[in-house]
Amino acid sequence: MYIKQLFTSCISEYAYYIESNGEAAIIDPLRDIAEYLQLAKERNTTIKYIFETHFHADFVSGHLDLAKETGAPIVYGPDTKAKFKVYIGEDGEEFKIGNITLKLLHTPGHTMESSCFLLIDENGKEHAIFTGDTLFLGDVGRPDLAQNDLLSMQDLAGILFDSIQTKILTLNDDTIIYPGHGAGSSCGKNLGKEHVGTIGEQKTTNYALQNQSKEDFIKTVTTGLVEPPKYFPINAMINKEGYESLNAIMEKGLTALSITEFKDKMYDDNFVVLDTRSPKTFVEGFIPSAISIGLDGRFAEWAASLLSFDKTILLVTEAGKEEESIVRLARVGLEKVGGYLAGGYEAWKEAGLPIDLVIDVEVDELAMDISFDTNLVVLDVRKEVEFDNGHLKQALNTPLETLTDPGTMSDFDEHYNIYVQCGGGYRSVIACSLLKRQGIHNIRNVNGGWDAINTLKEKFDIIKTEAILN
Repeated sequence: MYIKQLFTSCISEYAYYIESNGEAAIIDPLRDIAEYLQLAKERNTTIKYIFETHFHADFVSGHLDLAKETGAPIVYGPDTKAKFKVYIGEDGEEFKIGNITLKLLHTPGHTMESSCFLLIDENGKEHAIFTGDTLFLGDVGRPDLAQNDLLSMQDLAGILFDSIQTKILTLNDDTIIYPGHGAGSSCGKNLGKEHVGTIGEQKTTNYALQNQSKEDFIKTVTTGLVEPPKYFPINAMINKEGYESLNAIMEKGLTALSITEFKDKMYDDNFVVLDTRSPKTFVEGFIPSAISIGLDGRFAEWAASLLSFDKTILLVTEAGKEEESIVRLARVGLEKVGGYLAGGYEAWKEAGLPIDLVIDVEVDELAMDISFDTNLVVLDVRKEVEFDNGHLKQALNTPLETLTDPGTMSDFDEHYNIYVQCGGGYRSVIACSLLKRQGIHNIRNVNGGWDAINTLKEKFDIIKTEAILN
């Protein structure tokens, strides 16, 4: 038996490759399926099944492309309604993979089709459970994402309680848990940093699994949920209805555009310029109106949260990063890529065309400026829960995801000196690019963000509002 956990950091997602005696299964594959095919080829294995724990909302699955390449059936749990060919398994149904078995456990609550897959090893022992978004390490799946007009969030939380109590917590304490997501995912509110755990550990450490009534569980898991990213319903619909193959998307997106071709498109309202270079590189110079979302951060999540799915993306990338940019956009359903600028930003600059930049300031300079500049505003673009855990007295909290809303910054004119700050410097550069697009140019990027501010916290007035998890 061989199990490989495949982690994708920018969306905090786990996919799984499971193999026994020449046969393999993939659980919750990403849109880009090359790694699974390569694994099977290297290990001389046939992919027999593609298992989906539910209809994902935070990324587009690779189930359709993988099924086309391998001929393997796509298996979902009961209550699944899809617009493509799937095998709908029954609760308790077993699937043989070589000398091991994967048993489908229907665990509705996060969504109604949500299911876990229990791995029974060669000796008949219940070895591990692949829990999808039903159970995480440190958390459970949020019950407010399922698009169900008949069931409320509280209804789904109650169903989730029953699923966990009857299907998961009855397993032996040494049963290994392989979750669908890790820390940073918006699919829960308290996901741990561990990659693998056990039932016994989670009974002790997971706030949602403590001894409590069903009513208390419902209250616990529904309190403190932040608004889910706006793109979640779009991705869920794509996963239900199907999509264009990644190869077709790559063929269109990997079109090198001359400066003239790029310019002709970028001023059209149907296009948007996306710069995927690192934030540190972007601030030193960029094409006016470009949005910065660097590949070195939570790229896919922020791209899907901030970009319009209706507009065609024009890419500016580091040399050789064009394909990676397109693949990672496709992972979250952003498929309309109209090409990339040949030669990148350097070609644009060398052609003598207009450029823009963002001024970086260090935190010690911020500390000095705060003390005498009455027009200074610190714009903190972190999430509300981060802001509540500690922020500058002078700070205004405007979470990054709201900066695309019309009129967000309408109260700010050029006499304000706006210092933009996030947690570590990644999101603040994105915010600066969005502010520039709104015509707000009197801005500074606080280098290092809140992390850097904390190193000199004695120089600032800091307010802390204790965040309550439950």
